[in-house]
Amino acid sequence: MNAVKVLDKEFTPYIPQEEIEREIRRVAREIDRDMAEKDPLFLVMLNGAFMFACELFKTIENPHEILFVKYKTYAGTQSTYNANVIIGVEAEDIKGRDIVVIEDIIDSGFTMSQLCKDLENAGAASIHIATMLFKPNAFKYNYKIDYVGMNIDNEFIVGYGLDYNEYGRNLKEIYKIVE
Repeated sequence: MNAVKVLDKEFTPYIPQEEIEREIRRVAREIDRDMAEKDPLFLVMLNGAFMFACELFKTIENPHEILFVKYKTYAGTQSTYNANVIIGVEAEDIKGRDIVVIEDIIDSGFTMSQLCKDLENAGAASIHIATMLFKPNAFKYNYKIDYVGMNIDNEFIVGYGLDYNEYGRNLKEIYKIVE
């Protein structure tokens, strides 16, 4: 892994692809175990979670349904703390269902807290959260994250679906910003 430039920022190697994919396979086994007797509806958070979801669904063996949602909360490298629903789901898709939300990264937890409120209001039977990456030192909310691929430091990162102003998602590894 070599350093990369995304737009006007420099990024250095942080997590190699092999480590990311190993942890995703572990998370998939945990979800299979916990959802074995259920009919889960997976909600994939776009845009960032698409690569995580792709690898995850290659490994999950239990039957399931997949839908996509999109909330926009970031501008550049900072959260706006304003959750705009870009792509939502219908309440009839959620009511009475066991939901597993697939997210790329949870840092402050704001976006996920908004989505969970929306899912509760729509009548979800249960809500489970799976994230590829979690920043425990940045987390500001009090909800359970059921499946965590990796805990990371409070770094701004790109690659493997994560972006800087919509660029860098295609990188096979994860890189951290050079300040």
